[in-house]
Parts: sequence; C-alpha cells; structure tokens
Amino acid sequence: MKRVHYIILGVILITIVVVFTIKQIAYSDSEIVDSVDNSSSIEEQIDEKQDRVEQVEIVDGSTYGNLMASAGIDPNVYMDLYNSAVDVYDLAKVRVGRVLNLTFDKDTDELKQLMYQIDLENELFVNLSSSVASPEGREGGITATTTETKWVAEIVPIEYDIEVVTEKGVVESSMYQAALDSGIDERAIVELANAFQWSLDFSMEVQTGDTFVFTYEKLYRDGQYVAPGKIIAGKFVNKGVPLYVFYFEEDDDNKGFFDQDGNSVQKMFLKAPVAYKYISSGFTTGRRYVAAFNVSTKHRAIDYAAAYGTPVRAVGNGSVTFSGWAGPYGNKVSIRHNGTYSTNYAHMSKTAVKKGQRVNQGDVIGYVGSTGFSTGPHVHYEMVKNGIKINPLKEVLPPGKSIKDENKDRFFKEINKYKEVLDK
Repeated sequence: MKRVHYIILGVILITIVVVFTIKQIAYSDSEIVDSVDNSSSIEEQIDEKQDRVEQVEIVDGSTYGNLMASAGIDPNVYMDLYNSAVDVYDLAKVRVGRVLNLTFDKDTDELKQLMYQIDLENELFVNLSSSVASPEGREGGITATTTETKWVAEIVPIEYDIEVVTEKGVVESSMYQAALDSGIDERAIVELANAFQWSLDFSMEVQTGDTFVFTYEKLYRDGQYVAPGKIIAGKFVNKGVPLYVFYFEEDDDNKGFFDQDGNSVQKMFLKAPVAYKYISSGFTTGRRYVAAFNVSTKHRAIDYAAAYGTPVRAVGNGSVTFSGWAGPYGNKVSIRHNGTYSTNYAHMSKTAVKKGQRVNQGDVIGYVGSTGFSTGPHVHYEMVKNGIKINPLKEVLPPGKSIKDENKDRFFKEINKYKEVLDK
C-alpha cells in the first residue's frame, strides 16, 4: 500500500512541476511578445514624426524678405526660393492678411516647401526638389554621382466642396441692405450687382418693392465655409419688369452673363464709372454759370457725386492716352477704347494708371476727389464719339457677343433648370 501511495505522490509532484514549467514558458513568451510589441510601437512612433509647419502672417508694412527672416530662414535660401518662383508668381506681391505656410523637414528641420494662397482660386507651391546629376568621373573604379537640389514653383488650383444655393430678398432701401437683412454674404450680393451692372443703375433705377432672387455657389474647404463662388443665375424685378442674367460658357472666347434669349448682357461700357450718391450735374450744350469760379461754360458731361477716395473705374477696355494734371479738370485720365469711342474722367484726388497702359473694363484708374475747378468730391465723366462729346446716359451701348444659333439648344437646356427656380 505504501508503495502505491508513493507512486501517487510522485505523479502529483511531476504534474505540479510540468504545470509550473508550462506557465513559466508562457510567461517568458508573453514577455518576448510584449517586448516585440513595445519595440514595434517605438518604431511606429518614429515613423509618425511629422514635418514642422509654421505659418507666417503677412501684416501691414511687411515684405517677403523680412517675413522669411522672421521665420529664421537664411537670406541665401529665401532669395534662391524667390528667384526660382518669380516667373511663376512674384512673392514681392504677397498681400496683407494672408499667410506664408512654411514646411520644415522632420529630420533636418530645413525648409522644404513654401505655400501661399494667391486668391480664392489658386495656391502657389514652391518645393525643394532633389535630382541625381550625371556622373562626374571615376574614383577607385566607382562612378561618382552628385545630388542637386533646386526650388520648383507651380500654381495649383484650389479644390473646393461646392454647395449650390438660392437666395432672395425684397428691396426696402437698397438691394445691398435687403441682402444683409436676409443674412446673405455681402460678397455674394456685390457679385450679383456686378452681374446686373450693364442692365441696371443701382443708384438711380432701383426702387422700394423691387425683388431679387439668385442662384450661386458657396465654397467650402475642410468643412468650413470660405466664400461665395460663381453667380449662376439671377432675376431682378425692377418696377414690375423682370431682368435675367445667366452665366454660360459658349467657348473660351465667349463666356459670361446672358439674358434668357441668349443675348449678352455685358455691354462695351459700364453704366457709370463709380459707385455714386447722385448725379450733381447733367449733360447740357448750353452754358451754365459757376459762381465759385465766376465762369460760364458748357457741361457736356455727367457729374457723379461720391465720397472722397471712392475708386473710379474704366467703363471699358482700352489704352490710357492721358493721365495727370489738366488745369481746370484737375487730375484727369483719358482712355481710347477704339476708333469710335473714348472717355475722360476728371477732378480725381489721384490717378492710378499711366499713359500708354492697357486697362480692362472695371479696372481702377483713380480715386474720387475735388481737384481743379470743382466745388465738391465728384467724377466729371465725358464720353466722346467720333471726336464729339455725347451724353453717355442716352447712348445705346454696343452689346457683347450673343450665343451662336448652333449653340442655342445647349444654352436653353442649361439655363431652363435655373429659370424654373428663379420663377417659383
């Protein structure tokens, strides 16, 4: 019996030893696994090390050079970057309120990229690019190569998420105020006014009770609203008469705003050269007496009263034939549009263009003032046709291109879906 007991006891002891050994091995394996896992985690942490990005705000009075210097960039580096980018975009033109986004390499902390948002549509990227140069010779039988680095600049279109919306309002005092009262982004209403600027004089023709409705794009980036985009379609009911504008691209040479029949609403000339308060003096071929200067003179022009410093715009494309002081006219700009028309703008506080410069419709050519024979801030605006001064308010302005007959079906198909929304 005792022998049996010893055998049973031995088996139990062996079992205990085996179990203990297995646990030790398992524990040891667990430590190894944990050790491997921890090592992997460290490697992942190393891999996750990020490039450093610094934003340099462009403030009033700053220049490209001092902005880069403030970020600790070596002058040789930022001048090399500038010279490499200048043919694509001149970084001396960076604008107040925007930022230079500088990216530094995670390993060397050297500058590797500059990004600058030029406008709502485009961004400038300047990247440090490496390339292997051609072999220079042999050293000990081994071909020697060199690595060259240089800055490469490109302009990249910004990709937005676009939401198409429709807004409307009723004019009580002005379309601008009506839009603000309806919670519409003021930038959108400015663009709508620009779309109607050839058809409506918002300072004189709009009245209480007029209504407007328009469809446009809202631009989003990374889930955040950025700005209004393109005006797609608009309807303004002025004194009971509906006026329509539709944006359409017939081809590269003919794109812009058209009415519901496919006629271009964009005329050769804008209705007025300035956002004015009222017309202080109209067109007359008879003489008028100006007491302040004790003179009698004809006034073959329209005087638009506006606040000091209000931008004065070219009413059409053309070449500047005069810019400077012109005696009684004060600071004056003259623009030749073609062989038939030219325009003059006088009494400005200062001019913003030079003789011989090409200008486009809407470009700022000066600012409202009261120089020369003037008794208050205004723009003296003259239109000359075939050498004779004419009344610009009575001139039937030449239209832009209309949609070609062969493209009318495509035009109507595109605009009808928006017209149904505007007419609801």
